[in-house]
Amino acid sequence: MSTYEYYKEIFAEIPRPFALVDLDMLDDNARAIARAAGGKKVRLASKSIRSVDVMHRILNSDSIFQGIMCYTAAEAVFLAEQGFDDLLLGYPQWQPEAVRSIVNLVSEGRSITFMVDSVEHVEHIEQFAKQQSTVMPLCIDLDMSVHYPGLHFGVWRSPVHSWEGMYPIVEQIIRSPWLRLDGIMGYEAQVAGVGDNASGKHIKNTMVRWLKSRSIVEAAKRRQEAVERLNAMDIRLRFVNAGGTGSLDSSRKEAWVTEITAGSGFYAPGLFDHFASFRYKPAAAYAIEVVRIPKAGIVTCMGGGYTASGAADKDKLAKPYLPEGLELFPLEGVGEVQTPLRLPAHVKLGLGDPVFFRHAKAGELCERFKVLYAVSQGRIVGEYATYRGMGECFL
Repeated sequence: MSTYEYYKEIFAEIPRPFALVDLDMLDDNARAIARAAGGKKVRLASKSIRSVDVMHRILNSDSIFQGIMCYTAAEAVFLAEQGFDDLLLGYPQWQPEAVRSIVNLVSEGRSITFMVDSVEHVEHIEQFAKQQSTVMPLCIDLDMSVHYPGLHFGVWRSPVHSWEGMYPIVEQIIRSPWLRLDGIMGYEAQVAGVGDNASGKHIKNTMVRWLKSRSIVEAAKRRQEAVERLNAMDIRLRFVNAGGTGSLDSSRKEAWVTEITAGSGFYAPGLFDHFASFRYKPAAAYAIEVVRIPKAGIVTCMGGGYTASGAADKDKLAKPYLPEGLELFPLEGVGEVQTPLRLPAHVKLGLGDPVFFRHAKAGELCERFKVLYAVSQGRIVGEYATYRGMGECFL
Protein backbone atom coordinates (compact mmCIF):
# COMPACT_ATOMS: atom_id res chain seq x y z
CA MET A 1 0.00 0.00 0.00
CA SER A 2 1.33 3.45 -0.90
CA THR A 3 1.68 6.14 1.75
CA TYR A 4 -1.17 8.01 0.08
CA GLU A 5 -3.51 5.01 0.24
CA TYR A 6 -2.42 4.42 3.85
CA TYR A 7 -3.51 7.90 4.92
CA LYS A 8 -6.56 7.96 2.64
CA GLU A 9 -7.89 4.80 4.26
CA ILE A 10 -7.21 6.02 7.80
CA PHE A 11 -8.97 9.34 7.24
CA ALA A 12 -11.82 8.13 5.03
CA GLU A 13 -14.45 9.37 7.50
CA ILE A 14 -12.76 12.61 8.59
CA PRO A 15 -14.14 15.81 7.00
CA ARG A 16 -11.62 17.92 5.11
CA PRO A 17 -9.68 20.08 5.76
CA PHE A 18 -7.85 18.49 8.69
CA ALA A 19 -4.32 18.28 10.03
CA LEU A 20 -2.46 15.23 11.25
CA VAL A 21 0.58 14.22 13.22
CA ASP A 22 2.06 10.81 12.49
CA LEU A 23 3.23 9.63 15.90
CA ASP A 24 5.44 6.91 14.49
CA MET A 25 7.36 9.47 12.45
CA LEU A 26 7.32 12.00 15.30
CA ASP A 27 8.87 9.43 17.63
CA ASP A 28 11.48 8.52 15.03
CA ASN A 29 12.37 12.20 14.64
CA ALA A 30 12.63 12.64 18.41
CA ARG A 31 15.04 9.71 18.64
CA ALA A 32 17.09 11.10 15.74
CA ILE A 33 17.29 14.54 17.36
CA ALA A 34 18.31 13.01 20.68
CA ARG A 35 21.17 11.19 18.93
CA ALA A 36 22.16 14.30 16.98
CA ALA A 37 22.41 16.32 20.20
CA GLY A 38 25.41 14.23 21.23
CA GLY A 39 24.54 14.14 24.91
CA LYS A 40 23.54 17.80 25.21
CA LYS A 41 20.20 18.67 26.77
CA VAL A 42 17.56 19.61 24.17
CA ARG A 43 15.14 22.43 24.93
CA LEU A 44 11.91 22.37 22.90
CA ALA A 45 11.03 25.41 20.78
CA SER A 46 7.32 25.78 21.39
CA LYS A 47 6.71 28.07 18.39
CA SER A 48 7.61 25.13 16.14
CA ILE A 49 5.25 22.70 17.91
CA ARG A 50 2.25 24.63 19.33
CA SER A 51 0.54 21.61 20.83
CA VAL A 52 0.62 20.79 24.54
CA ASP A 53 -0.02 17.11 23.82
CA VAL A 54 2.88 16.87 21.38
CA MET A 55 5.26 18.65 23.77
CA HIS A 56 4.28 16.34 26.62
CA ARG A 57 4.91 13.33 24.38
CA ILE A 58 8.38 14.52 23.36
CA LEU A 59 9.43 15.51 26.89
CA ASN A 60 8.27 12.14 28.24
CA SER A 61 10.11 10.19 25.52
CA ASP A 62 13.69 10.82 26.69
CA SER A 63 15.33 12.58 29.62
CA ILE A 64 17.53 14.48 27.17
CA PHE A 65 14.49 16.67 26.40
CA GLN A 66 14.22 19.24 29.18
CA GLY A 67 12.61 22.65 29.25
CA ILE A 68 10.81 24.81 26.71
CA MET A 69 11.76 27.96 24.87
CA CYS A 70 8.53 29.91 24.44
CA TYR A 71 7.90 33.19 22.67
CA THR A 72 5.57 35.42 24.72
CA ALA A 73 4.82 35.99 28.38
CA ALA A 74 1.18 35.00 27.82
CA GLU A 75 2.32 31.70 26.34
CA ALA A 76 4.67 31.12 29.29
CA VAL A 77 1.78 31.66 31.71
CA PHE A 78 -0.37 29.25 29.69
CA LEU A 79 2.36 26.59 29.62
CA ALA A 80 2.95 26.95 33.35
CA GLU A 81 -0.78 26.33 33.86
CA GLN A 82 -0.41 23.14 31.79
CA GLY A 83 2.27 21.86 34.19
CA PHE A 84 5.41 22.76 32.23
CA ASP A 85 8.41 24.25 33.99
CA ASP A 86 11.91 25.46 33.10
CA LEU A 87 10.54 27.97 30.62
CA LEU A 88 12.90 30.29 28.74
CA LEU A 89 11.35 33.28 27.00
CA GLY A 90 13.11 33.44 23.65
CA TYR A 91 12.27 37.11 23.09
CA PRO A 92 12.32 40.25 25.27
CA GLN A 93 9.06 41.21 26.96
CA TRP A 94 8.08 44.83 27.59
CA GLN A 95 4.35 45.16 28.31
CA PRO A 96 4.03 45.85 32.07
CA GLU A 97 1.24 43.33 32.64
CA ALA A 98 3.18 40.69 30.73
CA VAL A 99 6.32 41.23 32.79
CA ARG A 100 4.33 41.31 36.03
CA SER A 101 2.62 38.02 35.21
CA ILE A 102 5.96 36.25 34.90
CA VAL A 103 7.37 37.84 38.05
CA ASN A 104 4.30 36.62 39.95
CA LEU A 105 4.82 33.06 38.74
CA VAL A 106 8.51 33.09 39.67
CA SER A 107 7.56 34.40 43.12
CA GLU A 108 5.40 31.28 43.45
CA GLY A 109 8.37 29.05 42.71
CA ARG A 110 8.08 28.52 38.94
CA SER A 111 11.24 28.44 36.81
CA ILE A 112 10.83 31.08 34.07
CA THR A 113 13.71 33.09 32.62
CA PHE A 114 13.43 36.44 30.83
CA MET A 115 15.45 37.20 27.68
CA VAL A 116 17.30 40.54 27.57
CA ASP A 117 19.70 42.22 25.18
CA SER A 118 19.99 45.75 26.59
CA VAL A 119 20.44 47.64 29.83
CA GLU A 120 16.95 49.04 29.27
CA HIS A 121 15.46 45.55 29.31
CA VAL A 122 17.25 44.81 32.57
CA GLU A 123 16.11 48.03 34.27
CA HIS A 124 12.55 47.46 33.12
CA ILE A 125 12.34 43.97 34.61
CA GLU A 126 14.15 45.04 37.79
CA GLN A 127 11.43 47.47 38.81
CA PHE A 128 8.78 44.71 38.77
CA ALA A 129 11.08 42.25 40.53
CA LYS A 130 11.71 44.80 43.28
CA GLN A 131 8.00 45.52 43.68
CA GLN A 132 7.35 41.80 44.16
CA SER A 133 10.52 41.20 46.23
CA THR A 134 11.42 38.40 43.83
CA VAL A 135 14.81 37.58 42.33
CA MET A 136 14.29 37.26 38.58
CA PRO A 137 16.50 35.03 36.38
CA LEU A 138 17.67 36.62 33.12
CA CYS A 139 19.28 35.31 29.96
CA ILE A 140 21.37 37.51 27.66
CA ASP A 141 20.83 37.07 23.92
CA LEU A 142 24.21 37.14 22.17
CA ASP A 143 23.94 37.91 18.46
CA MET A 144 25.33 35.21 16.15
CA SER A 145 24.97 36.88 12.75
CA VAL A 146 28.09 37.63 10.73
CA HIS A 147 28.88 40.67 8.61
CA TYR A 148 30.81 40.98 5.38
CA PRO A 149 31.07 43.96 3.04
CA GLY A 150 27.59 44.31 1.58
CA LEU A 151 26.26 41.18 3.31
CA HIS A 152 24.54 40.56 6.63
CA PHE A 153 24.35 36.76 7.05
CA GLY A 154 21.92 35.99 9.81
CA VAL A 155 18.87 37.63 11.40
CA TRP A 156 18.45 41.09 12.90
CA ARG A 157 18.02 40.02 16.47
CA SER A 158 20.17 41.11 19.41
CA PRO A 159 22.38 44.23 19.37
CA VAL A 160 24.91 42.38 21.53
CA HIS A 161 27.62 41.15 19.15
CA SER A 162 30.55 40.56 21.53
CA TRP A 163 31.71 40.52 25.13
CA GLU A 164 32.23 44.27 24.96
CA GLY A 165 28.51 44.70 24.23
CA MET A 166 27.50 42.13 26.82
CA TYR A 167 29.56 43.45 29.73
CA PRO A 168 27.42 46.52 30.57
CA ILE A 169 24.34 44.30 30.70
CA VAL A 170 26.11 41.81 32.95
CA GLU A 171 27.19 44.63 35.26
CA GLN A 172 23.64 45.95 35.45
CA ILE A 173 22.35 42.50 36.38
CA ILE A 174 24.90 41.65 39.07
CA ARG A 175 24.52 45.11 40.61
CA SER A 176 20.89 44.41 41.47
CA PRO A 177 19.80 42.24 44.41
CA TRP A 178 16.60 41.46 42.48
CA LEU A 179 18.20 39.94 39.38
CA ARG A 180 20.28 36.87 38.59
CA LEU A 181 22.14 36.02 35.40
CA ASP A 182 20.73 32.58 34.64
CA GLY A 183 22.17 31.92 31.18
CA ILE A 184 23.23 33.16 27.80
CA MET A 185 21.79 32.28 24.42
CA GLY A 186 23.34 32.46 20.98
CA TYR A 187 21.04 31.46 18.14
CA GLU A 188 22.91 30.97 14.87
CA ALA A 189 19.77 31.26 12.73
CA GLN A 190 21.79 31.35 9.51
CA VAL A 191 23.10 27.86 10.33
CA ALA A 192 20.09 26.34 12.07
CA GLY A 193 17.38 27.57 9.73
CA VAL A 194 18.88 28.06 6.27
CA GLY A 195 18.91 25.12 3.85
CA ASP A 196 22.06 24.35 1.89
CA ASN A 197 20.90 21.57 -0.41
CA ALA A 198 18.12 23.06 -2.52
CA SER A 199 17.43 21.28 -5.79
CA GLY A 200 18.89 22.98 -8.87
CA LYS A 201 20.75 25.67 -6.88
CA HIS A 202 24.33 24.41 -6.86
CA ILE A 203 26.01 27.82 -6.78
CA LYS A 204 23.76 29.12 -4.00
CA ASN A 205 24.19 25.89 -2.01
CA THR A 206 27.97 26.15 -2.27
CA MET A 207 27.93 29.77 -1.10
CA VAL A 208 25.57 29.03 1.79
CA ARG A 209 27.73 26.12 2.98
CA TRP A 210 30.81 28.33 2.93
CA LEU A 211 29.04 31.07 4.87
CA LYS A 212 27.71 28.51 7.34
CA SER A 213 31.19 27.11 7.98
CA ARG A 214 32.44 30.61 8.74
CA SER A 215 29.44 31.29 10.97
CA ILE A 216 29.97 28.10 12.98
CA VAL A 217 33.53 29.13 13.83
CA GLU A 218 32.48 32.67 14.74
CA ALA A 219 29.54 31.52 16.87
CA ALA A 220 31.75 29.16 18.87
CA LYS A 221 34.30 31.93 19.40
CA ARG A 222 31.70 34.41 20.70
CA ARG A 223 30.08 31.93 23.06
CA GLN A 224 33.41 30.70 24.40
CA GLU A 225 34.66 34.21 25.10
CA ALA A 226 31.44 35.12 26.92
CA VAL A 227 31.56 32.01 29.10
CA GLU A 228 35.24 32.44 29.93
CA ARG A 229 34.78 36.11 30.81
CA LEU A 230 31.83 35.28 33.05
CA ASN A 231 33.80 32.50 34.73
CA ALA A 232 36.58 35.00 35.41
CA MET A 233 33.98 37.16 37.19
CA ASP A 234 33.00 34.09 39.24
CA ILE A 235 29.57 33.98 37.57
CA ARG A 236 28.30 30.43 37.08
CA LEU A 237 25.53 30.08 34.54
CA ARG A 238 22.70 27.55 34.81
CA PHE A 239 22.72 27.10 31.04
CA VAL A 240 24.40 28.13 27.80
CA ASN A 241 21.85 27.77 25.00
CA ALA A 242 22.73 27.38 21.34
CA GLY A 243 21.42 26.65 17.91
CA GLY A 244 18.40 24.89 16.54
CA THR A 245 17.44 21.82 14.54
CA GLY A 246 19.74 22.71 11.66
CA SER A 247 22.81 23.26 13.82
CA LEU A 248 22.68 20.30 16.18
CA ASP A 249 25.74 18.73 14.58
CA SER A 250 27.89 21.83 15.12
CA SER A 251 26.50 23.29 18.37
CA ARG A 252 26.95 19.98 20.19
CA LYS A 253 30.72 20.17 19.66
CA GLU A 254 31.14 23.23 21.86
CA ALA A 255 32.16 22.10 25.34
CA TRP A 256 30.70 25.24 26.95
CA VAL A 257 27.24 24.72 25.43
CA THR A 258 24.92 22.94 27.87
CA GLU A 259 21.74 22.80 25.80
CA ILE A 260 20.50 23.11 22.23
CA THR A 261 17.05 24.27 21.21
CA ALA A 262 15.12 22.21 18.66
CA GLY A 263 11.58 22.41 17.36
CA SER A 264 11.08 22.19 13.62
CA GLY A 265 12.80 18.83 13.32
CA PHE A 266 10.03 17.04 15.19
CA TYR A 267 7.47 17.80 12.47
CA ALA A 268 10.04 18.20 9.64
CA PRO A 269 8.19 20.77 7.50
CA GLY A 270 8.88 21.52 3.84
CA LEU A 271 11.72 23.99 4.37
CA PHE A 272 13.70 21.32 6.19
CA ASP A 273 14.00 19.20 3.05
CA HIS A 274 16.87 21.41 1.92
CA PHE A 275 19.61 20.51 4.43
CA ALA A 276 22.61 18.41 3.44
CA SER A 277 23.50 17.14 6.91
CA PHE A 278 20.19 15.55 7.98
CA ARG A 279 16.74 14.47 6.85
CA TYR A 280 13.87 13.89 9.25
CA LYS A 281 10.51 12.31 8.50
CA PRO A 282 7.44 14.38 7.50
CA ALA A 283 5.46 13.87 10.70
CA ALA A 284 2.90 16.65 10.19
CA ALA A 285 0.63 17.35 7.24
CA TYR A 286 -2.79 18.62 6.33
CA ALA A 287 -5.42 17.45 3.85
CA ILE A 288 -7.81 19.29 1.56
CA GLU A 289 -10.42 17.87 -0.81
CA VAL A 290 -10.78 17.66 -4.58
CA VAL A 291 -13.97 19.53 -5.49
CA ARG A 292 -13.46 20.28 -9.21
CA ILE A 293 -11.91 18.67 -12.26
CA PRO A 294 -11.45 21.56 -14.75
CA LYS A 295 -9.97 19.27 -17.40
CA ALA A 296 -8.11 16.00 -17.75
CA GLY A 297 -4.91 16.04 -15.74
CA ILE A 298 -5.98 18.91 -13.47
CA VAL A 299 -7.92 18.88 -10.20
CA THR A 300 -8.94 21.80 -8.01
CA CYS A 301 -9.11 21.47 -4.23
CA MET A 302 -11.05 23.58 -1.75
CA GLY A 303 -8.84 25.96 0.24
CA GLY A 304 -5.32 25.07 1.29
CA GLY A 305 -3.58 28.46 1.09
CA TYR A 306 -1.58 28.27 4.31
CA THR A 307 1.49 30.32 3.44
CA ALA A 308 4.37 30.48 5.92
CA SER A 309 5.85 33.63 7.42
CA GLY A 310 9.14 35.15 6.30
CA ALA A 311 10.29 36.76 3.08
CA ALA A 312 7.60 36.18 0.46
CA ASP A 313 8.78 33.63 -2.08
CA LYS A 314 7.69 30.23 -3.34
CA ASP A 315 9.64 28.44 -0.61
CA LYS A 316 7.01 29.68 1.85
CA LEU A 317 4.18 27.94 0.01
CA ALA A 318 2.85 24.65 1.29
CA LYS A 319 4.14 21.64 -0.65
CA PRO A 320 1.86 19.08 -2.32
CA TYR A 321 2.84 15.89 -0.50
CA LEU A 322 0.57 12.98 -1.40
CA PRO A 323 -0.09 11.58 -3.93
CA GLU A 324 3.47 12.13 -5.08
CA GLY A 325 4.18 14.19 -8.16
CA LEU A 326 1.45 16.81 -7.91
CA GLU A 327 2.43 20.31 -9.06
CA LEU A 328 1.12 23.76 -8.18
CA PHE A 329 0.36 26.30 -10.88
CA PRO A 330 2.76 29.26 -10.52
CA LEU A 331 0.06 31.85 -11.22
CA GLU A 332 -2.29 30.48 -8.52
CA GLY A 333 -0.16 28.66 -5.96
CA VAL A 334 -2.08 27.54 -2.89
CA GLY A 335 -5.19 29.68 -2.54
CA GLU A 336 -7.57 31.03 0.05
CA VAL A 337 -10.57 29.20 -1.43
CA GLN A 338 -9.10 26.92 -4.07
CA THR A 339 -5.86 25.24 -5.09
CA PRO A 340 -5.51 23.78 -8.59
CA LEU A 341 -2.99 20.99 -9.13
CA ARG A 342 -1.48 19.37 -12.17
CA LEU A 343 -1.49 15.56 -11.97
CA PRO A 344 1.30 13.33 -13.24
CA ALA A 345 0.19 10.69 -15.72
CA HIS A 346 0.17 7.85 -13.18
CA VAL A 347 -2.07 9.65 -10.64
CA LYS A 348 -5.85 9.58 -10.86
CA LEU A 349 -7.95 11.64 -8.43
CA GLY A 350 -11.71 11.97 -8.26
CA LEU A 351 -14.16 14.31 -6.60
CA GLY A 352 -13.98 14.00 -2.82
CA ASP A 353 -10.47 12.53 -2.78
CA PRO A 354 -8.03 14.02 -0.25
CA VAL A 355 -4.77 15.69 -1.23
CA PHE A 356 -2.12 15.97 1.49
CA PHE A 357 0.17 18.98 1.89
CA ARG A 358 3.12 19.82 4.11
CA HIS A 359 3.42 23.30 5.53
CA ALA A 360 6.65 25.16 4.78
CA LYS A 361 7.27 25.93 8.47
CA ALA A 362 6.55 23.78 11.47
CA GLY A 363 4.26 25.09 14.21
CA GLU A 364 2.52 27.65 12.04
CA LEU A 365 0.33 24.86 10.66
CA CYS A 366 -1.28 24.59 14.09
CA GLU A 367 -2.65 28.13 13.82
CA ARG A 368 -5.03 26.83 11.13
CA PHE A 369 -6.48 23.84 12.96
CA LYS A 370 -7.97 23.06 16.35
CA VAL A 371 -6.64 19.51 16.50
CA LEU A 372 -3.97 17.32 15.01
CA TYR A 373 -5.36 13.84 14.36
CA ALA A 374 -2.78 11.55 15.92
CA VAL A 375 -2.00 8.49 13.79
CA SER A 376 -0.05 5.37 14.74
CA GLN A 377 0.15 1.90 13.26
CA GLY A 378 -2.55 2.51 10.69
CA ARG A 379 -5.24 4.10 12.82
CA ILE A 380 -6.26 7.31 14.53
CA VAL A 381 -5.28 7.00 18.19
CA GLY A 382 -6.19 10.44 19.46
CA GLU A 383 -6.84 14.10 18.82
CA TYR A 384 -4.00 16.34 19.94
CA ALA A 385 -5.25 19.84 20.64
CA THR A 386 -3.33 22.76 19.16
CA TYR A 387 -3.04 26.11 20.93
CA ARG A 388 -5.95 27.25 18.75
CA GLY A 389 -7.96 24.24 19.84
CA MET A 390 -7.39 25.23 23.47
CA GLY A 391 -8.66 28.73 22.70
CA GLU A 392 -5.25 30.38 22.67
CA CYS A 393 -3.49 32.66 20.19
CA PHE A 394 -0.27 34.31 21.31
CA LEU A 395 1.00 36.13 18.22
